[in-house]
Amino acid sequence: MKPLYKKILWAIFTLIAVALFGYCDYYLWKLLFAGAGIEAKMLCSSVFISNRTPESVLSEDLHHRVNYIRLEVNAVKRSVTATAFGIIKRHAVFREGLGSTLLADITEDELRSQVTVDLRPKPSKSRLLTWPAGDAKPDRETPAGINDKKLKSILDKAFSEPDPKLHRRTRAVVVVYDCLIVAERYAPGFTADTPLLGYGMTKSVMNALVGILVKEGKLDIMQPVSVPEWNNPNDPRSAITLDQLLRMSSGLEFDDSNPPLTDSVIMFGSADMAAYAANKPLITQPDTEWSNSNGTTNIISRILREKIGGDTADYFTFPRNSLFDRIGMRSAVIEPDAAGNYVGSTYMYATARDWARFGILYLQDGIWESERILPERWVEYSVTPTPTDPLGEYGAHFWTNASGIKNREKGQWPNLPSDAFFALGHDGQSLTVIPSRKLVVVRLGLTQDPESWNLDSFIADILDALP
Repeated sequence: MKPLYKKILWAIFTLIAVALFGYCDYYLWKLLFAGAGIEAKMLCSSVFISNRTPESVLSEDLHHRVNYIRLEVNAVKRSVTATAFGIIKRHAVFREGLGSTLLADITEDELRSQVTVDLRPKPSKSRLLTWPAGDAKPDRETPAGINDKKLKSILDKAFSEPDPKLHRRTRAVVVVYDCLIVAERYAPGFTADTPLLGYGMTKSVMNALVGILVKEGKLDIMQPVSVPEWNNPNDPRSAITLDQLLRMSSGLEFDDSNPPLTDSVIMFGSADMAAYAANKPLITQPDTEWSNSNGTTNIISRILREKIGGDTADYFTFPRNSLFDRIGMRSAVIEPDAAGNYVGSTYMYATARDWARFGILYLQDGIWESERILPERWVEYSVTPTPTDPLGEYGAHFWTNASGIKNREKGQWPNLPSDAFFALGHDGQSLTVIPSRKLVVVRLGLTQDPESWNLDSFIADILDALP
């Protein structure tokens, strides 16, 4: 080979090596930046919302990630700092009534100044009311025909750890039959007063907030939505409707298929999560393909902010005034990002009993104590299968078993009634509602091994213990 050719080849190889090194270095920096932010946020929420000790969170929840991230809790300022390899620092701040927020493109003082309103639950003594409005034991007798012994055995199994390699880590279970709690249990370190993260279950709460605005005449789900990034009439995204967003059929690009640095991970470290998602391009025509996306729900969350109107205080108080206080969800907190938009895809904490109250609202077709909270037929709309979902298991921010009879071999819940529907979240969080059986079941935990937990058989066993 001639010397000139050798020099050219070496130059090409050198350029390729430098480019690969630069790409890997940039990728690693982005991963550490996002990872440190998520760790700071998770620890801050767990300590200051769930009232857990930092040691328990580090050992149980974050043990597989904190080996290269140092986490420091400031109990006075109620904040957490995460440092990766001494060069990347992320800071999460707790605010009463709003939970924890990761700082991004904003100072701590600027973030704290967003809160100018009292976000405490009202009325303050509502816990003295009888269940489900409060926590006092109701006067009603427990319905006949319930097999208490079998329910105990089912909960024993749910909290057991039969396989040391596949951990269930169930933390809370509440079983409600005919609006009465018939079984309830918590893992050591957790109680009925411990708010726990619902992850994707938060999406279903956003469904309720959308429904309330629909009832007020402020939203039409069949009309194109107002999104600043899509305002150009020549932008094909400007035709996307709220219905298509609720049904995860918008056609927007959002890729969580290649961990660890997925779109969701990058988004969760961003200042404005809705803007991150809204800037994604259209990759298919709306209403042609189904794709579950955290970004989609955060776009909806920002749309709600616009339609609620007023200032930031009006937006921050809307979930509590319009939903939580009306159905006794005293512990519920949806956390906003640094831009002040609720992270409706993921970041809601509530006790197991409060998650159950939310389920009872949908069990009762959106009515609470004779008051209609959600529009007529809103629950029916929410659990109607989305045509673009190949298995027909997704409705409008709820999972549904409505087409379960057709999908016994492929569906996730072959042993449950076809009217069963679900709010589901990462690590095995679930809220199950079965109107035909008057049943609501909440199960919360840290199930990072999906093979260790079978929701279908768990609920089927509970059904066998009920009338």
